[in-house]
Amino acid sequence: MSRLDLFIDRMVSQRACLDASIEATAAMEGPVFELGLGNGRTYHHMLERIRGRDIYVFERAIASHPDSTPPEPMQILGDVTETLPAALRRFGPVASLVHADLGGHNRAKNDDFARLISPLVEPLLAPGGLMVSSDRMYFDSLVELPLPSGAVEGRCFIYRR
Repeated sequence: MSRLDLFIDRMVSQRACLDASIEATAAMEGPVFELGLGNGRTYHHMLERIRGRDIYVFERAIASHPDSTPPEPMQILGDVTETLPAALRRFGPVASLVHADLGGHNRAKNDDFARLISPLVEPLLAPGGLMVSSDRMYFDSLVELPLPSGAVEGRCFIYRR
């Protein structure tokens, strides 16, 4: 499979999983956390589809497209190994949805990073909250869910508290 095909599978899967998770958590009140802004495509997608919930973005430094840049009060800047525990102290276990697309092109490094942040993400989710990730995560109490129609196995993952 070409790298282009892999990229397309990831994007199609990410959209399908986000859309299904946004719909599944629509009645929840807790905030949404976007881990990793990049150029802001998924943030912009969520902004277009989520109503009535704040969307906080966790990023080292903002470098997104101007149309996809969150207002400063919605930016949580720094290393996620520090900002996620700080968010738990600030918000508590209230996130209705967490989305993470933090990995790079090295699968072993992505897996190591997923193992590092999984225990930092898990306590942020409210009961019934969902985690959508481009990488397999390692949770003690979250349950992996089947993918929605249109998503490609192994290209995106959904977990529920």
